Amino acid sequence: MYTIKRFEGRIAAVTGGAKGIGKGCCLRFAQEGARVAVLDLAMDEAAAVAAECEKLSSQPALALRCDVADPASVDAAFGAIVDAWGGVDVVVASAGIYSGQPLVEVPLKDWQRTLDIDLTGVFLTNKAVAPILMKQNRGGAIINISSMAGKTSWPASAQYSAAKSGVIGLTRSVAMELASCGVTVNAVCPGNTLTEMVQGVAQTIAGRDGVNPQDWLKLRAQDCPLKRFATTEEIAGVVTFLASPDAAYITGQAIEVDGGMVMS
Repeated sequence: MYTIKRFEGRIAAVTGGAKGIGKGCCLRFAQEGARVAVLDLAMDEAAAVAAECEKLSSQPALALRCDVADPASVDAAFGAIVDAWGGVDVVVASAGIYSGQPLVEVPLKDWQRTLDIDLTGVFLTNKAVAPILMKQNRGGAIINISSMAGKTSWPASAQYSAAKSGVIGLTRSVAMELASCGVTVNAVCPGNTLTEMVQGVAQTIAGRDGVNPQDWLKLRAQDCPLKRFATTEEIAGVVTFLASPDAAYITGQAIEVDGGMVMS
């Protein structure tokens, strides 16, 4: 439990908050005293995360259905937060999927779905929260979850890499537009992080290439100089730093949290 309460009296909303990095961010914000809104399509899991947040923070939490690829759903979710709590201070756009196939085998529908969720979903989230932050005129922070795939790439990842690269460009543009309101906008680029999504990727590759999923995970852990996967808590630590007063002069950045992978 964190004894520093940087977010007491603050409101944090996290898309994709029911699992993985999004869940890690929800719990960390709650540990530091925030009211947390967990936005996701998996409502049972989102409700469980919200309940855990309430125990950690002794503050109310919300579980809200949100399809980040649907503008009406995104607007409704943020409208519900404003109706319940009067505003929002921090938004983490974490919802995402991974679909990896060799370029010549990528169906257009898979390409489009990945971009709809991983890029357009971030755009719609930023677009929905921007007028709220501007009207409040009390600063705030947006943190968009990109990936090391936004700065480098590997075979069979065209749609994912394209989407995550787009998130970095989007982040810089939004940072420029909201700077005059005192709102910081940054991207976090995680490296290999041990999440449910990565476990699913391991299973997919195991079926496609005839390898053992655990062997594939062990191999991927060697991709970076630190020779291990990140934890969701480690990614959440950087996200909460960027949302804190300590990062008030950092904006428009895409920060690698990848164990040195891009460097190497």
